[in-house]
Amino acid sequence: MKIILASASPRRKEILSRIVAEFETVPSLADERVGEGLSPAKIVKTLARRKAEEVRARFPDAAVLGADTIVYFEGKVLGKPKDEEDAAETLHRLSGRTHSVYTGYCLLAAGDSYSGCVRTDVRFNKLSESFIAQYVASGSPLDKAGSYGIQDDKRLVKNFEGSYTNIVGLPEEEIRDLFKRVGLLE
Repeated sequence: MKIILASASPRRKEILSRIVAEFETVPSLADERVGEGLSPAKIVKTLARRKAEEVRARFPDAAVLGADTIVYFEGKVLGKPKDEEDAAETLHRLSGRTHSVYTGYCLLAAGDSYSGCVRTDVRFNKLSESFIAQYVASGSPLDKAGSYGIQDDKRLVKNFEGSYTNIVGLPEEEIRDLFKRVGLLE
């Protein structure tokens, strides 16, 4: 069965390539707006399903994996920054503090649907003004939820509890187990 990753994320593509050798990537065109008052887990699971369903509608015979990742801090979702100033402000807020990263996933395969959510708690180091300025100027935080990528610089994160790959954008262990369970992986 053909496998499709419903994402344009190079990080998700890299993680999935460690699980299965052959798959295609097809960015989802799904609406990513959600209603107010949803829990972080419900937000990411809803968006992952929406992305998978949109791509599955175009490729009905494929197994389609959708995913969505958010950073949750002080009761708010921190999405991708609007600009460099927004990225720097987010990094200042996260500096020296703990936040949660949620990734929801949805696999549509052989008429069935499998979904879940993984949460990882992340504690940032205390970030200096110069580090934040340098990191933002690199452009790296501009396409990432929470304005950072854990893989970008070891000085960002003091420690984390949970899945490293979940922070990157796709919980590798969970997806590997799911693919085995549904027969997409030996």
